[in-house]
Amino acid sequence: MNLPDWVGGVSAVLTTIAFVPQVWKIWKAHAARDISLPMYLLFSAGVAGWIVYGVLLGAWPVIVANSITLLLSLAVIAMKWKWDRVG
Repeated sequence: MNLPDWVGGVSAVLTTIAFVPQVWKIWKAHAARDISLPMYLLFSAGVAGWIVYGVLLGAWPVIVANSITLLLSLAVIAMKWKWDRVG
């Protein structure tokens, strides 16, 4: 593996797993009051764009990493909607 692929792979893993603690915290607390819904909606749209970009290029690392990130981001949105919509 060359250096750019290694750097890209490590970066993809780090940015993807960075969402796990947030998802876990919201899941345990059953609350996401301090989470910005507009931010997560915009972020999710951007990540979806990266997936399309990866598909157009045939770049599987981009597709896989961003697909996992999108699922985690959508999980945050779903939990926020479920637990914080009443108030």
